[in-house]
Amino acid sequence: MRALELNAGLLDEFSDALWLEDGLSRNTLQSYRNDLRLFSEWLREQNQDNRSLAEATHTDLLEFLAFRGSIKMKASTTSRELSSLKRFYRFLLRQGRIQTDPCLNIETPKLLRNLPGSLTEADVEKLLSAPDIKQPLGLRDRAMLEVLYASGLRVSELVNLKSSQVNLDMGVIRIMGKGSNERLVPLGKESLEWLNHYTQQARPILLDGKITDTLFTTMRGAGMTRQAFWYLIRRHAKQIGIDKPLSPHTLRHAFATHLLNHGTDLRVVQLLLGHADISTTQIYTHIARERLKQLHTLSSF
Repeated sequence: MRALELNAGLLDEFSDALWLEDGLSRNTLQSYRNDLRLFSEWLREQNQDNRSLAEATHTDLLEFLAFRGSIKMKASTTSRELSSLKRFYRFLLRQGRIQTDPCLNIETPKLLRNLPGSLTEADVEKLLSAPDIKQPLGLRDRAMLEVLYASGLRVSELVNLKSSQVNLDMGVIRIMGKGSNERLVPLGKESLEWLNHYTQQARPILLDGKITDTLFTTMRGAGMTRQAFWYLIRRHAKQIGIDKPLSPHTLRHAFATHLLNHGTDLRVVQLLLGHADISTTQIYTHIARERLKQLHTLSSF
């Protein structure tokens, strides 16, 4: 029981520190706690001396990771769990709770690099033109697609966008992203024009007298879900003959890739996407290189 109480207290302190230092969301904090509880339960099953998390050794960590591998756990899952453990033990070390970090010299499992799918610029142009702009819903869909491609927003950021976050005069959107990090994202002339058309012509019809700060609304005057929006994208893609797999980040990937193809600095793309670490953005350079190789091959014929 002593170890259980100690572990509960340590997890509470660790979660509070993560929230104060990085402003992590409740779901992210819960993910850290779940990973650490998993290791705590394994440690309790392996050792009958009732040791707490603070008393775990380097050997314990290695054996735990070996166990996770033996049950065919995905490398991505094991990598995330090790990341949680490393951050937890760095916290304990800073607090003076432990003298040595048991995670030292434990390497993160290598992950296969899965390049995100993307659309060509021609594909994007066809997709943007797919909605029937004579209808209020079609004009809304066109505006959403234009804004998404022009800004590289996450889909969740797009569907939750508030009118108060958009400054049409300055042509920017204010986004509160992951970790409560705020960023200003510029919009191009084309997307601003479609956004103006939507707000002046279609949005009042969709709201039909209802009042909401949600920018993109349904016929019921409410915001749409992330899943509903991607159903719309798949429907529009199907009607114009795009049969490529579409993920929730397809247009975000296209935004980043096309910027790099046209010579935009990687650091600028990182800021626009809201990536905390540039290594996350660097994956798009691989896509851009592949695209350049294809263009070079075609031009040689």
